[in-house]
Parts: sequence; structure tokens; C-alpha cells
Amino acid sequence: MHAHFLLLLSYLIVGAFAFSSPPAGAITVGPGGKYSTLSAALKDTSSEVYFVFAGTYTDTAIITRPHIRVYGQTDAPSTYTGNTVTITNDIPASEAGSNDASGTIQVHAANVSLYNLNIANTYGKAQAIALSVQDGQFGGYGLKITGDQDTLLANTGTQYYANSWIEGAVDFIFGRQASIWITRSIINTIGDGFITASGRQSADGNWYVIDSSTVQGTGKAFLGRPWGDYARVVFQKCTLGANVPPAGWSVWNTETDHVTFAEYGNTGPGSLGTRASFSTKLAAPISINTVLGSTSLSWIDPEFL
Repeated sequence: MHAHFLLLLSYLIVGAFAFSSPPAGAITVGPGGKYSTLSAALKDTSSEVYFVFAGTYTDTAIITRPHIRVYGQTDAPSTYTGNTVTITNDIPASEAGSNDASGTIQVHAANVSLYNLNIANTYGKAQAIALSVQDGQFGGYGLKITGDQDTLLANTGTQYYANSWIEGAVDFIFGRQASIWITRSIINTIGDGFITASGRQSADGNWYVIDSSTVQGTGKAFLGRPWGDYARVVFQKCTLGANVPPAGWSVWNTETDHVTFAEYGNTGPGSLGTRASFSTKLAAPISINTVLGSTSLSWIDPEFL
């Protein structure tokens, strides 16, 4: 209980000041800062808070300590629209050696939060990850995550994304053992493909839920296809653009007997038409506690709940 109170207090104190200028004690990156890149700054373990000044940085940053918070400079902390910090690279998985290793930012520790960063992998039409999250209690706030194929590897643990922009074409929200909640965000498609590729492989408690968000963009964009036999994805209370075809969902190289592809309360032209036979309409929305756990959600920044 004491630890949860301290975490909440730190969110309130740092969150109020850490957007347009660095808070006291933060490790700083960029013009006027101590380090030239986030990856260099992360080697300095004197603080758990990092602040990145406005600029574009070509980098591969790997976060290996828990409880880290990284803030990008902005005057609009509640959204991605005022982001001034871009961290980018163009490394494909084929060159890096794995999906995770190609990630421009890689999260390898629990209870990490990223704020107001543009995170890009510009390689193009190949597996090339912008953000790879490999541990739980992850918070992504006001992020703009862009790529083409496999943009966001949401692979392990509980993950919460709010007020963000996630962009790609093929399987650009994917992973194996994560339970993720994406809310009040833009899902932007840049060509024909599939938004999600859930690799859930057993009847575990994990979900991919996209809640109260907007799907827009170009190409024919299916809501998802099953990477694993037990793929489970829900789009609820979303506005679906005309880029979503009437079938809504697609098959892949797996059976659909155990797949859960579901919708609730969606609107827009992409919500119309005869859906794939293996998809379903829910009678009620899925709750955030079902997805992220029935215990305390104090690890989520309360400003973004």
C-alpha cells in the first residue's frame, strides 16, 4: 500500500512539471541536456526520470531498469499532437536478429512509462519494430508510434496506451503473451493489411482491447488476423473508417475454432456489413479490469485513465 501511494504521489508531482521543462533530478537528453541520445542517458542510473528536449534522434534505446519514466518535451502533455521529440531508426528484424532487437525503443523491465515521444522505424515493408514492450505494467501516454509492418510489439505483460497514435499496414499491433488496453487513440493505416495479429497460444487471461478509439487511413485494413490459435482481440466503442472492409476480420495460417474476434458498440462506415463467420458481437463491453487485472491499477498514470 505504501509503495502504491508513493508511486501515485510521484505521478502527481512529476506529471505536473515534467513536460515543457525537466523536473528536478531528471537526467536530460538533447540540446541543453547532459547526453546526446536516450541510449547514452540510460547508462546513467542516478535517477529513474529522463527528460528529452525537442529534436530528432537516430537511436536504439533499451530500457532495462524498472520504474523508469521518460518524458518528451511538449506543451500539450495530454496528447501526441504537440510532441516535439522523435526517436527514430530504420533497422529491420532480418538485420537485427529478432523482432525485439529491431525496436527503436525496447522495454525490458516492468513499470516503465513513456510520455510524449514520437517513436518510428522507417525501414518500410518488412518486419521492423518501432516500440517493443517485453514486460508488464507498461504505460504509453501521448505517444506517436509509426512504422509499416510490425510497428508495435506488445509482447508480454499488462500494457496501457492512451491518447496516442499507432500507425502501420501489416500486423502492426502484435505479440504473444501481453494483455493490452488501447484507449482514446488513433489507429492509422497506411496500406492494405491487418491492424492486429494476436499470437495468443493458449486459453490464458490475456486480451487485446482497442477501446473508444478511431480507425482511419488508407488501404483495406482488417481489424485483425490470428497469429496464434487462441487469438483474442476486441474493438469496442470505436469509430471505424471506410478502410475497414465489411468482413472486418481475416483468417491466416491457423484455425479459428478458438479465436475470439469481437466487437461492441462500434460506429462509422467500417462497422457495417456482414462480418466474418468466426467473429462475434458482444452484448456488453469488456472492462479494463478484465484486461489488466482486478487488483490495483495504480501503476497507470491517473491523468490518463
